[in-house]
Amino acid sequence: MRTVPAPEMGGCRVLGQVWGGWRRGPGVRAASRAAGSGTEARHQLRHRGSSKRSGPLGDQPFPGLLQLENLSREGLVDALRAAVVDQKGPLVTLNKPPGLPVTGKPGELTLFSVLPELSQSLGLKDRELQVVQASGKETSGLVLLSSCPQTASHLQKFFIYSRRAQRPTATYWAITDGIPATSEGNIQAALKLEHIDGVDLVIPVKSPSRKDFQEGVKSTLSHFHVVAMGSGCALVQLQPLTVFPSQLQVHMVLQLCPVLGDHTYSARVGTVLGQRFLLPAESTKPQRQVLDEALLRRLRLTPSQAAQLPLHLHLHCLHLPGMRPREAPMKLLAPLPPYFSRNLQCLGLHQQ
Repeated sequence: MRTVPAPEMGGCRVLGQVWGGWRRGPGVRAASRAAGSGTEARHQLRHRGSSKRSGPLGDQPFPGLLQLENLSREGLVDALRAAVVDQKGPLVTLNKPPGLPVTGKPGELTLFSVLPELSQSLGLKDRELQVVQASGKETSGLVLLSSCPQTASHLQKFFIYSRRAQRPTATYWAITDGIPATSEGNIQAALKLEHIDGVDLVIPVKSPSRKDFQEGVKSTLSHFHVVAMGSGCALVQLQPLTVFPSQLQVHMVLQLCPVLGDHTYSARVGTVLGQRFLLPAESTKPQRQVLDEALLRRLRLTPSQAAQLPLHLHLHCLHLPGMRPREAPMKLLAPLPPYFSRNLQCLGLHQQ
């Protein structure tokens, strides 16, 4: 893959120039120090709840979640610093926990709102980080940051070009409630964003007209591959070839296999006598995902615990262009969250 050269400005080195090898970022070292000092971030990222057991797995069987409502700015910076996977030149890679929004309203605690403090904590001085690529609020996984505006711009152009060429750059892992009818394929759907009862929801559009596309309807495409199946669930690899809010969640609902922990769109899948069907998206309100008793037993969850299941959708891999001309592309990886790995084991689903 040819790397497009870009100018060097402000003392930062852009893609196509030598950076040196990947190394563990300072956040990893900071996390190790924090592990011995009992920081707020450590408490926020471990099991919530007391040691008393109110159900099969205690009060909170979902380790690795952030309690944003109880988290200070300093605590969020500590948690993000501990989530650094790797650091290379101007690039910083995080493994984001679910529930953390990337952006939000002024005054809200988001990833974007603490980038100045995170930049300082990682020793970047006056080089402030900016977001290049990130998983959504409820999605866990990779966040790619850059302290060099030219590198960020170059990578964003690379992602745009790859989408136009329908070449996937992001790979997600998902656990689905249900097994797709085919083991591999593409999901194509026209989608629109509507504000319904105070909530922005994604609605599929059947047979869209030219006017529909002019008014905001987008054609979306994802590739899926079933990696493992069992207990009525599947581990699915998903690669979006377009970008639209909640695209992967809605696409899996259209396959009658909502993502585990999808408390927004899973209600659109109805069941009668064991047969699944789609309910009208416009009139089906979001509600907590309802799992059958057999699945609850496999997951060792009570119904109240299942209502708190995080979304099991994880941005696992990003492909980037090589650092030098004619160099092979790079691959960034983010390990699965502990609760995700736990539920794979409960369901007997094994990664290949």
